[in-house]
Amino acid sequence: MITTAGDLPSRYVIHTVGPIYGLNNGRDADLLADCYRNCLELAAKTNLSSISFPSISTGAFGYPKHEAATVVSETISAFLERDSRITEIRLVFFSEPDAGKFLKHSRFTG
Repeated sequence: MITTAGDLPSRYVIHTVGPIYGLNNGRDADLLADCYRNCLELAAKTNLSSISFPSISTGAFGYPKHEAATVVSETISAFLERDSRITEIRLVFFSEPDAGKFLKHSRFTG
């Protein structure tokens, strides 16, 4: 779902709920990928050129950060291979070590 951003320094907020790790009959990676893919598709459909993501599900929902890095980077890469409407994607992390772990385990292509 997309809404206006209220007082945030942004035009819109795209809302998504990530999976709670371990409660999805082995579908955690697919569900996490769907969160990112659906947000990217909605942003492109809304003619947005940029989007920022927090590290979905890696906090209270317990998704292991190293596993999320693989899913997220592969999902974003696949989207960008077929759709060029979004020209800037930012990934925002809670801490520098979290960002480092993501970079270590990411699989960006192209």
